[in-house]
Amino acid sequence: MKKPVYQKKSTQSTKKKVSKTTKKTKKRSKNGSSGILQAFQLAGLLIVISAIVSIAVILVHSSRSEPPEDFGTESEILPHVITEPVPEENRLYIEETPKPVASVSVQPPQRQTTPPARQPANTAAPPASGTPPAVVTPAALPQRPPERPAENQGTLVFVIDDAGNNLQELDPFLRIPSPITIAVLPGLPHSAEAARRIRSAGKEVILHQPMEALGGQYPGPGAIYSGMSADEIRAILKRNVAEVGPVAGMNNHQGSKITMDREAMETILAFCAEQGLYFLDSRTTAETVTPAAARSLGLTIAERDVFIDNEQNREAMLRYITGGLTRAQRNGKAVMIGHTWSPELAPLLAEQFPLFIEQGYTIKAASDIIKAE
Repeated sequence: MKKPVYQKKSTQSTKKKVSKTTKKTKKRSKNGSSGILQAFQLAGLLIVISAIVSIAVILVHSSRSEPPEDFGTESEILPHVITEPVPEENRLYIEETPKPVASVSVQPPQRQTTPPARQPANTAAPPASGTPPAVVTPAALPQRPPERPAENQGTLVFVIDDAGNNLQELDPFLRIPSPITIAVLPGLPHSAEAARRIRSAGKEVILHQPMEALGGQYPGPGAIYSGMSADEIRAILKRNVAEVGPVAGMNNHQGSKITMDREAMETILAFCAEQGLYFLDSRTTAETVTPAAARSLGLTIAERDVFIDNEQNREAMLRYITGGLTRAQRNGKAVMIGHTWSPELAPLLAEQFPLFIEQGYTIKAASDIIKAE
């Protein structure tokens, strides 16, 4: 038995309706998802814009409230100090004997926060409170008074040994415009001529007497050796003085062994006294008996304080000279010995002598300190 036709049509109609409904639902679902996604994107964009605006506001606020990173140089943020430049040639002396550098510090005017002190009866009344106090500008400050002369720091004696070997080495020392004492070795090809040039330059000449050393080095011609009699010593001294003289005195060349010999030194010192010569002990040994021998004879001698050119470079020689300056300050005088064969010594002394005088030192010949005592 066949089903009625109307039932089939009904079923087909129902299927068509369901299909249409499903399509509409899917379409609505799709449109709804797209709207939600757009809403989320818009919200995210708003959040990003808000964050950017917030950061910009924070940066602007920070730039206005915090100090700048660049505070300028020290001279811009501190009170300005006017100083005198230190001469280049003095710099090696700042470390030992610093030369005071005068300065004027100008402070900026400050507002008065405390009431003014009571004025004495014989002074003018302060200005009325409504009138601001006069401001003193740097241009109105009094000028700095002239510097006081440097106080006496002591006497410096410079003795230059070993003249007579080379006249060219000697010449730079003769051009130094200050008193120096130059010791001439005897028995050399240029001994007599060196002594003559020294005297012509107005410098003091002494005999650089060779004497035997403990190490056995050859001291040169005209030397005094241990075991010599008093007459032999006197004959050698007389011959050497005649060759180099007239001289103001003598000092020992080498001679560590002889200056430890009391009898030999008494003979040498007695000869000096007879000839009107002074003796300068070069102190080539700490065991020298020369000072004791001089006291026993009632004589005054000079003694070396510093060897300048144990190292022949400018820095080392300046260091030794600085030690001599310190001794002069402490003892009133210092005797410093250098040698003609140090090529940098003469230019260094010519450069430094004016500075020594400016600092308060006196430069004299060796005979001057003997006479002073």
